[in-house]
Amino acid sequence: MAGLDQTHPQDRKDSEVVNRLLTSQPEPKNLADLARLLIRYNNFPGAREIQKNLQAVLHNWQLTEETLFEQTRQLYATGQAYQPKKGDEPEDWS
Repeated sequence: MAGLDQTHPQDRKDSEVVNRLLTSQPEPKNLADLARLLIRYNNFPGAREIQKNLQAVLHNWQLTEETLFEQTRQLYATGQAYQPKKGDEPEDWS
């Protein structure tokens, strides 16, 4: 039912993040971004390219969703997720 697919309001911005993740290493900020986007697009009726690329990042990093979420829970528990760097823009959590 591709004709009923929706465009996510954050599609353009998220596509940029996903493209960055496709060529990045699994460091803390990237792991947190991947987990955040997997949750955002879970069961979303559309954004098929983003969903496909998120799965490709998981595969490239040799992770399952379960191991990714376990790692990111540890990052948040220890305060290592989203440590702002000089010049970073605020993160979008919607």
